[in-house]
Amino acid sequence: MKTYKQIITELKTQVITIALNRPEVHNAMNAEMIAELKEAFVEAEKNEEVRIIVLRGNGKSFCAGADLNYMKEIASFGLEENYQDGLRLAALFQTIYECSKPTIAVVHGAAFGGANGLLAACDIAIAEEQTTFAFSEVKLGIIPATISPFVIRRIGEFAAKDLMMTGRRFKAQEAFSCHLVNKYLPAAGMDEYLDKLICQLLTSAPEAVRETKKLIDFVLQEEDEGKVIDRTAQWIAERRASEEGQEGMSAFLEKRKPHWVK
Repeated sequence: MKTYKQIITELKTQVITIALNRPEVHNAMNAEMIAELKEAFVEAEKNEEVRIIVLRGNGKSFCAGADLNYMKEIASFGLEENYQDGLRLAALFQTIYECSKPTIAVVHGAAFGGANGLLAACDIAIAEEQTTFAFSEVKLGIIPATISPFVIRRIGEFAAKDLMMTGRRFKAQEAFSCHLVNKYLPAAGMDEYLDKLICQLLTSAPEAVRETKKLIDFVLQEEDEGKVIDRTAQWIAERRASEEGQEGMSAFLEKRKPHWVK
């Protein structure tokens, strides 16, 4: 696997872990990390050995947002340079969000600013209960622009106005209450829960999981009820006739494990 400067990737038993690896600055993001993360997710999606992608941070924090030196640099940019930089950041979040394979964010320590875009773009986010979150952009006179499509899909207008406009810090319990994360746990229970979650996903048919992600996106985006009814009826027919569908139903009736379960 490729070696990166700002992140570390490890593939083990169909699960690739992508770890932010700037622990000395709490994994704050800079331009190089943003580019490497995007490339790593693209490569993981193309890798047929990979069924699940885990995103986490090495050291004391998941991610403290933008790196100070990176912020100094972009503060001197003109409008066009800032626009291009914003597009690169938005492309990272979109790449994670559109990934066809299940993505899990494992969050601890701190999740500030753009870190919330990373975790919100993932399918599932779990957090250590003492994690501190903040949409701190407004404290710097800027706004959580590129992360907003992914965060607002998760938490809605009501919570977004509170958290994004105040920029206040909050803990994992509140992040769970507003659906920013799916579950929060004591630090000692994080890895055990992650392992259980991975096991659950690995017993699900890979193509069916990918199609389910497409299904959820379609149902959320399509406003025409007639099209939703027609497409979902077609979808279930296609899946029943698929190789996975036939294998899964046969395995159930024959009381055996389907071939995708090791």
